Amino acid sequence: MINKSIRRLLLIEDNPGDARLMREMFNEEGAHSIEHVHVECMRDAEAHLAQHGADIILLDLGLPDAQGLEAVRRAHAAANHVPLVVLSGMDDESMAIQAMQEGAQDYLIKGQIESRELLRALRYAKERKLIEETLFAEKERAQATLDCIGDAVVTTDITGHITFLNPVAEEMTGWPEQEAKGRPVTDIFHVLNATTREMIPNLMEQAIEQNLAGQLPFNSVLIRRDGIEIFIEDSVAPIRDRAGRTIGAVKVFRDVSASRAMAQEIAHTAEHDFLTGLPNRLLLNDRIGQAIAFALRHEKQIAILFLDLDGFKYINDSLGHPVGDKILQSIGKRLQKCVRISDTVSRQGGDEFVILISEVDCAEDAVLSARRILEVLAEAHCIDGEYLHVTTSIGVSVYPDDGVDAETLIKNADTAMYQAKDSGRQNYKFFKPDMNVRAVERQSIEEGLRGALQRHEFMLHYQPKIDLTTGAITGAEALIRWTHPKRGSIPPDLFIPIAEESGLILPIGRWVLREACTQVCAWAKAGLPMVHMAVNISAIEFRDANFLENVFAILQETGMDPNFLELEMTESVLMKGAEATEKTLKVLREHGVRLAIDDFGTGYSSLSYLRKFSIDSLKIDRSFIRQITTNPEETTIVSAMISMGQSLKLRVVAEGVETHEELAFLRGHHCDEAQGYHFSRPVRPQQFAKLLEGSVEVPMQA
Repeated sequence: MINKSIRRLLLIEDNPGDARLMREMFNEEGAHSIEHVHVECMRDAEAHLAQHGADIILLDLGLPDAQGLEAVRRAHAAANHVPLVVLSGMDDESMAIQAMQEGAQDYLIKGQIESRELLRALRYAKERKLIEETLFAEKERAQATLDCIGDAVVTTDITGHITFLNPVAEEMTGWPEQEAKGRPVTDIFHVLNATTREMIPNLMEQAIEQNLAGQLPFNSVLIRRDGIEIFIEDSVAPIRDRAGRTIGAVKVFRDVSASRAMAQEIAHTAEHDFLTGLPNRLLLNDRIGQAIAFALRHEKQIAILFLDLDGFKYINDSLGHPVGDKILQSIGKRLQKCVRISDTVSRQGGDEFVILISEVDCAEDAVLSARRILEVLAEAHCIDGEYLHVTTSIGVSVYPDDGVDAETLIKNADTAMYQAKDSGRQNYKFFKPDMNVRAVERQSIEEGLRGALQRHEFMLHYQPKIDLTTGAITGAEALIRWTHPKRGSIPPDLFIPIAEESGLILPIGRWVLREACTQVCAWAKAGLPMVHMAVNISAIEFRDANFLENVFAILQETGMDPNFLELEMTESVLMKGAEATEKTLKVLREHGVRLAIDDFGTGYSSLSYLRKFSIDSLKIDRSFIRQITTNPEETTIVSAMISMGQSLKLRVVAEGVETHEELAFLRGHHCDEAQGYHFSRPVRPQQFAKLLEGSVEVPMQA
């Protein structure tokens, strides 16, 4: 298995701002184990590499002392075996492609790099370099072996009849020397052009007639006595006597089939994904360019389908990368069966695939392909005897309406794919110009999130939970608020999904938990009553390999009593991998942490699954509470939810209580606790402290 570890990275970048952005991207992705070294010119890079080396090099093509391909060549000369990723501007992408032809493993376009894509590109670059080095070493060993075996030798007299074959020539032609002697050389030596299949003239005859040495043209194939074809290289020279007269000819030839196959394999590896064997980004871009040229001449269209698998990260995290790799291989094979021979299925990396549908007459052609792909990929994959399900979301762009080059078409299809995910996943969306506006908005929010923790832009507000029997405050729910320095307050509903998609929810979630625990201890230290602190946990956080370790570390760090911490999770979080989920919940409860189901009623709401999990309370979603007084059907549902929870000895909490009528209903049906604007909006820590000390009254009149 390929070693994917990157411990030392050398960044060669003369722009301090770009270098700082790179460091921030690594920090945000949690890549703290990577040692970063930054130099601003090639001379310093060469000195560093000579003394310390590196596991990977990230190279700007515009350095003060090395530009373009010169920078690539100098970096290779300084560290030939180190994988190289170049940084390119929008204007010199063609230069970046030339750099890959010079030996760079990948290129990244400045201004379009995302942190998750940066780490993924570096990891794939190292993998490709390792494969390249392995293939090169194999080629060198094969060539050395061929040299040791020796060359085949055939001689003829002046009439062109065989006079000698050495053992290697006997083996290669299939003719024993004793049978071959005296025969015309054309009887045993048939050579064709592998492409045209035309017979190549007898060079030994030419050597005798013209008294000149010669060589076979490239792509020559020897037809053995048994009909097997062998690629060969040869040289022919006349044999002269003492007087300088030609008396015959000698042919020295060798089998180059292995070296040609190795060269073809290396060329294939440079243009194909190592895992699935599908075309990679380099080959895809070339084929899109050819398809665009054809479409332009024949007034056709082409379509680009950008696919991202739904829930693939969960499979990788829970079942391991070997299973994930087999899923990707299975998906690659299925996708190839969904398209025509003239189309191209490409793997971009990770769980992303791009499909080129060439020669499209109308957009409906792309619709048929997208629907077929959704149907085929939704079928179960049998991996190691287990049946696994994976779906996909598809974005579609069409030439020429959505772009006139490969980069724009792929980018717009990618944008449409995100809209497909936002619309519920396992569907497809065509690109629309206004999607770019939303994509820019999303990118702006994500960029703002990257430094928000360091800039202390987040704060927590706390909403009280009220015991409906006594009217006492029993707990608080911690709710994050973000004040952007330029845009002001940004609603959690807008930035939380983006934080989850980008992976930034992990550091943000740890900050929320630490801040909430610290606040509870601060209130207790000030002599206020101890309350249970509820913190929402997303699916990304719960599935993180370090989740339990982080929770217990924060509890110990802040001195928070675990018995006063309550973690809230939605039903969908709990239902993914129920067995593993229950193990995690048991560990938390064994340490005293309380567990609650948030937004109850919007997910599975099954009595059977409620019994499976170690939970303490359930929170009825506000959408049901809001309709208590307006929709009799919802009244029945809420009553049933309260009864269900209490029958399982769970504490039932109503969310979003806003009116006297809602409060009266809940108290009348013996709901345990409630929270909502009727009691208090989420407030700052100082205001919540006043609620705890009783200087601000919590309304309980129904």
